[in-house]
Amino acid sequence: MFTDASQQSEQSDELLCRLAAGGDRAAEEELVKRYLRMVRVCARPYFLAGGDSEDLIQEAMFGLLKAIREFDPQRDAAFRTFAEICIRNRIRSAVAAAARDKHAPLNNSVPFEPPMMGSGASPEDLYISREEEAERLDRLYSRLSPLERRILALFLRGLSYREISAQTGRSVKSVDNAVQRIRHKVAGTLGDFSES
Repeated sequence: MFTDASQQSEQSDELLCRLAAGGDRAAEEELVKRYLRMVRVCARPYFLAGGDSEDLIQEAMFGLLKAIREFDPQRDAAFRTFAEICIRNRIRSAVAAAARDKHAPLNNSVPFEPPMMGSGASPEDLYISREEEAERLDRLYSRLSPLERRILALFLRGLSYREISAQTGRSVKSVDNAVQRIRHKVAGTLGDFSES
C-alpha cells in the first residue's frame, strides 16, 4: 500500500488499478482524481432541464468506479480507454432509463453535441445535419452574451464552476446563474428550431 502521495502520482493507471483491486483506497482515490476531468467532459454534453447537472456527473463517476474495480490488464486495452467506455456506457444507461420513465428528471436532458450519424447515412443527410447543427449553434450564440459564450466554452471543456470562476473572474454563484441562463436559452433555441 502507498504511504506517500508523490509515489502514487508517479504510478501508471494500470498499477494503481491493480493496487485498488487489492484494497488500496489511496490508489483508488488517486485514479478518481486523475479521471475527474474525463468524468466531467463525458457528462457535459447533457444537462437536466429542471434537474441538477451533478446527477449525470454522479452517474459518470459510478462508471469510473466500475472501470477501476473491473479493469483487466490481460485484455490489451489501456485503462484510459476502458474507463472512457465505462463512463460513457453508464451515462447512456442513465439516459435510456430516463426514457423508460424510471427517472423523470432525466427525460428532459438535451445533448449539446449532435447525434452520431449511422454508417448508412447518405452524404446529403450528413450535409443537411451539419447545416442544421450550424444553424442551431448560430441561433444559440446570437442569444448568448459574450460572458455566457465564454462560460459555455469552458463548461463544455469540462471545467468545474470553481475553475470557470477563476478563469472569468466571476463568483461561483455568478457562473452557476450564467449556466442556468444558458440552459434555458438552449432549450428555447431547440424548441424554436423544431417549430421552423
